[in-house]
Amino acid sequence: MVGSLEWEPAEDRAELLAPAVASALGSVSGARVAEIDPEVADTAEFCARYAVPLEISANCVIVAAKRGGEVFYAACMILAIGRADVNGAVRRRLGARKASFAPMADATALTGMEYGGITPVGLPEGWPILVDEAVAETDQVVIGSGLRRSKLLLPGKALAGLPGAEAMALAQR
Repeated sequence: MVGSLEWEPAEDRAELLAPAVASALGSVSGARVAEIDPEVADTAEFCARYAVPLEISANCVIVAAKRGGEVFYAACMILAIGRADVNGAVRRRLGARKASFAPMADATALTGMEYGGITPVGLPEGWPILVDEAVAETDQVVIGSGLRRSKLLLPGKALAGLPGAEAMALAQR
């Protein structure tokens, strides 16, 4: 399948998913999950250990945006080989005066997910999910599961189909 992992239907292994992810996964057809060593959950180490190409691995970054003295949050999905243009494309799309990566403590507290495992599946209602076009066009993409001890595998187009999601050019040029 993908890499050296044993991928199983995600609905059969809810214990490998953060609670919010398990609850929201019903809207994602064909999602599979694999257990991993949580010590290698970070993308580069994960890909090297499990022979998963960086080109099909995507990271979810939580962005804190400010407008009119108010802070709001969004998620950005970007392939591991790219970098999200937070100060350009993301800030403009969100209509924010300022945008930056959310502090780790805020990202984990607000999502109920573990750092290194944050995923767009199961995010708080109303959060925009900005999916880079390259992610949406990837046949199968590996993403976080909400926990550091597993990863999800699903079609890139499934991410663009999540509630509040939008495919757009997010990578820095």
